[in-house]
Amino acid sequence: MTDSPLTHVDEQGRVTMVDTSAKEPILRRAVAEGFLVAAEATLDRLLDGDLPKGDALATARIAGIQAAKDCDRLIPLCHGLPLDQVTVDFDRQESDRIRIEASATVVARTGVEMEALTAVSVAALTLYDMTKAIDKDMRIEGVRLVLKQKG
Repeated sequence: MTDSPLTHVDEQGRVTMVDTSAKEPILRRAVAEGFLVAAEATLDRLLDGDLPKGDALATARIAGIQAAKDCDRLIPLCHGLPLDQVTVDFDRQESDRIRIEASATVVARTGVEMEALTAVSVAALTLYDMTKAIDKDMRIEGVRLVLKQKG
């Protein structure tokens, strides 16, 4: 526990958005990851683009990028950020696991962790949605922030 006041609560105890106006804009970057775990045959089809719903990787990439751009609409106290770049990449880690990595970059007064985490989460959900017809045992695991840089 910390002795510093909570930054999302005002003097009356009401939830509020953090005032970042006194901060200088600086380069900020965040990277997040998550995993889609599924049967080997499911991931083979996913990577081959052989799913009933079409090219899941391209769709998930676009969904993740769009989610990062809309983060302030999804999470009430997030600041709207003029994102400079968002990337979403996929890498098969094991026969039953695909790693989803998202990065977000901005020059701003506040960080882009939520944008990177949102991009990974929505990309994973999109893969799940587009693959669920052929694999009822899939799961999403390990969504987390892996890097936060500023300056």
